[in-house]
Amino acid sequence: MSVLATIIQDDISTATIQKGFYALAACTVIGAAVYAGYKAAEPEKKQLPSHRHPESNEQIEKVLEPLRLRDDTLRYIMQLLDREMDAGLSPATHATADVKMFPTYVRNIADGSETGQVLALDLGGTNFRVLLVNLLPQSKVDLTSKIFVIPQSIMLGEGVNLFRHLADCLMDFMNRENLNKPGVRYPLGFTFSFPCKQEGLASARLSTWTKGFTCSGVVNEDVVKMLQTAIDEKNINVECVALVNDTVGTLMACAYKDPNTEIGLILGTGTNACYMEKLDRVGTWDGDYNDPKQVIINMEWGAFGNNGYLNNIRTKYDEEVDLSSVNPGKQIFEKMISGMYMGEIVRLIILDLIHQNLLFIGKCNESDDFKTPLFTRGGFYTKFVSTVEMDEGIGFSNTRRVLEDVGIRNPTYDDCAVVQHICKIVSKRAARLAGAGLAVLINRINKSNVTVGVDGSLYRYHPRFGRNMEKCMQILVRKNTKFVLQLSNDGSGIGAALTVAAAKALLDS
Repeated sequence: MSVLATIIQDDISTATIQKGFYALAACTVIGAAVYAGYKAAEPEKKQLPSHRHPESNEQIEKVLEPLRLRDDTLRYIMQLLDREMDAGLSPATHATADVKMFPTYVRNIADGSETGQVLALDLGGTNFRVLLVNLLPQSKVDLTSKIFVIPQSIMLGEGVNLFRHLADCLMDFMNRENLNKPGVRYPLGFTFSFPCKQEGLASARLSTWTKGFTCSGVVNEDVVKMLQTAIDEKNINVECVALVNDTVGTLMACAYKDPNTEIGLILGTGTNACYMEKLDRVGTWDGDYNDPKQVIINMEWGAFGNNGYLNNIRTKYDEEVDLSSVNPGKQIFEKMISGMYMGEIVRLIILDLIHQNLLFIGKCNESDDFKTPLFTRGGFYTKFVSTVEMDEGIGFSNTRRVLEDVGIRNPTYDDCAVVQHICKIVSKRAARLAGAGLAVLINRINKSNVTVGVDGSLYRYHPRFGRNMEKCMQILVRKNTKFVLQLSNDGSGIGAALTVAAAKALLDS
């Protein structure tokens, strides 16, 4: 009985063990099949490009390569700009020149010795300022100002009403500051940031309205005369002594503290430059040749390239930005540099990479995505470029926030790295182009020490723009010349007042 029980027990154990092996084998087969099915259904990660170092990705670099400008290319551009400057200064070619090189009739710069009270009026958009600038000894300035609004009805109405509105606001400011004193006539500098043909220090005719203004009866009229007429109608003791371009104001404001200042540069929504030129090189000069034999030239360099000279460095993104602008074929140099267009160039590059399946893979497939700012013209602001480039380290907190603002949800590390790389390439090209332009001016001035007064939101707030400009200029400027880029302080306000003070000092002498 006990032997039989043992045999039965052994058979049961053997059967149990065999069943266990069978079950284990079956689970293994099923598990392998499930895993194989999962791997077959899973996207092939090896096909997704890695952008942790986007500059080493050949496909992305192929897209961005046309935006990289070699030093030799910049030197060639410098030769072209120098040639265009000569065309603008020559009476034989001025009319057809793209870079107009307008004489401003400002003959000398502020040197810090100017003192007294000067009024300034700064008109450049829907808001404008009236300022009282008190010039003190040792290049110190005391400033009082008030901002006024220009109603839409005045921006679109008759021109005489615009200038009457300016005079009303000037009178309001003077009453508030107790400036209506008998026997005192205040000089005024007028910063008028619209295209003008200057005919004297206090005479300029409007070429065309921009920035949403369409006031009738002003184009081809002397805007200083129209302002003075409105001031006189109200018996305000003010005389408009100078009309000032914003680049000239920038130069003057910087020169007040640094007498080596020879150039003024605006890098903001738009871009322009001015510099001090010798009279014997200004063929369009129609004034006297008394000392000082020099005059500040308003270049209007944003139009450089309108004749096709820059076509060999323009990309398909530049061409698309130009075609979709309000002035196709105009301001070609400006459209490759300034803040109005930089963000749009970045946006177009991003869209190109999305189309090539190199960026935001799987994140832009739904129809709703195409209604987001990223897919809308102007939806990627230039301020986003600065914000993205401020990111350091691996967190990309700024870049993630920007991308979410334009409609990209949960961007990956690689997405952020590529977008930052694009921003750096685009802004560096702009900085190098601006630097090459400045190098032309510094080499032309040919002095041992030159200071450049710079203003504008792009220069002020972009974290690398100034540094990239300087690096480029160190290569392109003559080795025997030292240069300094100096942030100018309120060129459109203080600079206008200083232009008036310097002009009066010249007349008094």
